[in-house]
Amino acid sequence: MADISFFLPTRKGSSRVINKNTRSFAGNDGGLLAHKLSQLVGSNEIGEIVLSTNDEACIDVANGFNDPRLRIVERPQELCLDTTPLIELIKYVPEIAQKEHIIWGHVTTPFIDGEEYDRIIDQYFSSLNEGYDSLLTVKKLQNFLIDPKTEEIINTTERGAGRWPRTQDLETIYEVNHAAFVTSVNIYKEMNDRIGRKKFFFVQDQIKSFDIDWEDDFLIAEAIQKQLQVD
Repeated sequence: MADISFFLPTRKGSSRVINKNTRSFAGNDGGLLAHKLSQLVGSNEIGEIVLSTNDEACIDVANGFNDPRLRIVERPQELCLDTTPLIELIKYVPEIAQKEHIIWGHVTTPFIDGEEYDRIIDQYFSSLNEGYDSLLTVKKLQNFLIDPKTEEIINTTERGAGRWPRTQDLETIYEVNHAAFVTSVNIYKEMNDRIGRKKFFFVQDQIKSFDIDWEDDFLIAEAIQKQLQVD
């Protein structure tokens, strides 16, 4: 196993997807949290799994797992508010992580399994030897983007016939997919950030990049998961 902690934050009071962490997901009574913990314990590289939460329901679900790598850390209430700045949570993470490196992930990325996390971790440590200091998972985005203020297409500058090239010929843009942010504890402490100055972009496909942010996303993810279970 690698010298790396997996930081998994959950909290009470999701307003966009009610009870998203523990409500039944594709037949799993433990919800997205149980689904994600099952994926994490399937990893061979993760050294510890830190569930940071203020939610008793999440604690109950996690207590159903007996993997010795799993630690449940009750998060202070002031770090669980809708108004809590992300920077405050970032500062808190190295206080509870016990390994030298940290991979930050979410229950809302249900299609990242243990094998994929192992690939991410292996790539991260390989990248450190190449001068990178962090890894960020992304989805490749090649489509027309419009600035609503200027009403201009911002990723093509040509006019006339060249204004609408094939989308596959557009310059590639990366969309952060929230599957994994990986860096060292030192970067957390020195930069107050979960990624460093020189990032390796780990590109994932559209399914792996799926992130549940809204109720519609939850329903779509359930449909995908049910189909994957059938296959």
